[in-house]
Amino acid sequence: MGWLVGVDVGGTFTDFFATRLEDGATRIFKRPSTPHNPGEAIVRGLQEMAAALDVDPAAVDRLCHGTTVATNALIQRRGGTVALVTTEGFRDLLEIGRQTRPHMYSLQVDHPAPLVPRRRRFEVRERMGPAGEVLIEPDEEGLTAVAEAVAASGAQSCAVCCLFSFVDPAHERRIAEALKKRLPDLSLSLSSSVRPEFREYERFSTTVLNAYLQPIIAGYLAYLEAETVALAPDAAIRIYQSSGGLMSVGTARTYPIRTALSGPAAGAVGAVHTARGAERPNVITLDMGGTSADVALIREYDAGIGLDREVAGFPVRQPTVDIHTVGAGGGSIAWFDRDGLLKVGPRSAGAEPGPACYGRGGTEPTVTDANLALGRLSPVGLAGGDLALDEGAARRAIEPVAQRLGFSVEKTAQGILGIVVANMVRAVRTISVERGLDPRGYALMPFGGAGPLHAAAVARVLGIGEIVVPGAPGILCAQGLIVSDLKEEFVRSGRFTLTADGLAGIGAVLDALEAEARDWFETEGVAPEDRGLMLSFDARYVGQNFELPVAFAAETPGVLARPAEPDTVAQDFHAEHERHYGFHSAGEPIEIVNIRVAATGRMAAVGESAAGPMADRAPEPAARRPVWFDGDCAVETPVYRRESLAAGMAFAGPAIVEQLDSTTVVFPGDRAAVDTAGNLVIAVAGGTP
Repeated sequence: MGWLVGVDVGGTFTDFFATRLEDGATRIFKRPSTPHNPGEAIVRGLQEMAAALDVDPAAVDRLCHGTTVATNALIQRRGGTVALVTTEGFRDLLEIGRQTRPHMYSLQVDHPAPLVPRRRRFEVRERMGPAGEVLIEPDEEGLTAVAEAVAASGAQSCAVCCLFSFVDPAHERRIAEALKKRLPDLSLSLSSSVRPEFREYERFSTTVLNAYLQPIIAGYLAYLEAETVALAPDAAIRIYQSSGGLMSVGTARTYPIRTALSGPAAGAVGAVHTARGAERPNVITLDMGGTSADVALIREYDAGIGLDREVAGFPVRQPTVDIHTVGAGGGSIAWFDRDGLLKVGPRSAGAEPGPACYGRGGTEPTVTDANLALGRLSPVGLAGGDLALDEGAARRAIEPVAQRLGFSVEKTAQGILGIVVANMVRAVRTISVERGLDPRGYALMPFGGAGPLHAAAVARVLGIGEIVVPGAPGILCAQGLIVSDLKEEFVRSGRFTLTADGLAGIGAVLDALEAEARDWFETEGVAPEDRGLMLSFDARYVGQNFELPVAFAAETPGVLARPAEPDTVAQDFHAEHERHYGFHSAGEPIEIVNIRVAATGRMAAVGESAAGPMADRAPEPAARRPVWFDGDCAVETPVYRRESLAAGMAFAGPAIVEQLDSTTVVFPGDRAAVDTAGNLVIAVAGGTP
């Protein structure tokens, strides 16, 4: 009964959340990230946490890791050298794409250049039909020639994408055998394995991205494994994936594209865990870090899964927790556009050099500098004082902007925060109002290092009446890592009419998918009592171009649901269509185009620390300092330490609540109280209760 450790690597800090299986005791720890090698911060952090918090690395049973390595490699375009092998005639599919403009009102903005230049895209004379019938069989001479061409290109990895391989992968596998025979060390990504679904452009793009990331992720994971084994020899390493589940290191090496949005996904899962403890089934999350802010909408403790995303301008079709990202973080830089208007973000100071107040060479004004100038952040610094903040440097960075606007430094800082809040409000409206949902019916849950700093301002604009700040908001993504399950998805594409005969024909597909899931359970060592299976159909009205998922939970854990009545499936689809679009067409025929089975393996249960007795006294402030809120002058404000706030304690704003991993701002007129789960619940003045 050792420790479970979650590690989330961010742009500024690397966060650790550790819990002891025996009694639910928890430890949190932060240290600066090491952008040149994110794994270095993990190794150093384990050593430093062991020394500071008495967590023996040798007693770590599981290390769960959310990584930004894949995302950063795509943004910076520093992945491997990739080749592409495809069906004759489809060499240019990546550039043809969907022929849509990336920006509707700009003729100049173009899609990013393909990650595989045309000289490294090769064709094989083969053809599979839409029903899986072989039209042209690849010959050995052609396979040998393409293998030689890939070898001559100097590629480190190769994507193999054939037309209709999602129906029958035989030709892709033959190409892979020829490539492996000629190039045994070549990393391969087969579209029939990476994303075996129809829509060839998205399938090709996702497979190429996977191949592009393989050399980078393989090297990173090799370093992490080697260094971790030396410190924690018994720790099983699990990597977080964008769908909200864990996977093995071997799976992450094979499918690195699954990690592209792993950090934000862990935050959403951690938020669901916190929402259950707070008994708030409907929340909007605001995860604000150093570079960006991620928002998600949780309904009935479900964050939702989307399939189509863009990462660094490239389409990715992978199951992903439904998150919307905007360039608004603590390091977001304030700058003047050509129109003379002040903008904030998306350009960020990052971890190096960071905001001006970090004293690492940054000179441009950032959101963190504005918070410090307004007294909302303590000059003592971040991470418990490990990162000192220079208020003078923050004010000097803001001064040129203030002079240009003709405002004081404080008024300018308020303006900077107002702009970044507007950016986050726009993101929240994207996932709520634009989907026909009223954000006033949700609680706002801020986390990340900077989320609680700005939550009250965001809630005020949206009319949200309640804010729930988790016990360790800056570490919530790391906490989400250790409360997650192992997860794998299996999918088949086709066209099945929603009739009794159509459902009968799906039976054989379900048998095959269930067999694959059970093989995965055995490979991962998941005990029968810890197995879970979830069936979903991607359905649409005949004639529609896109589909909606309809899920079916099993009545018996570990047993796949098998709906037998077309009317039951139709009713569920109509309800889902109504929920998304506000209408449904009861008489229209329905077809199923994808069948998905999600397999989960429950990890060791994480215990909860016992709640202490409810306090019947008001908290005592640790200090007081002048803080600027919305007014024209500073207000003398009490400063509380989060660890001194016991369940049942309540206080009125204005107030500042400081802790190791974050700072919470309570505006004048608001009221805050600590619930039995240790969350800080803020009632926003004027908001919808």
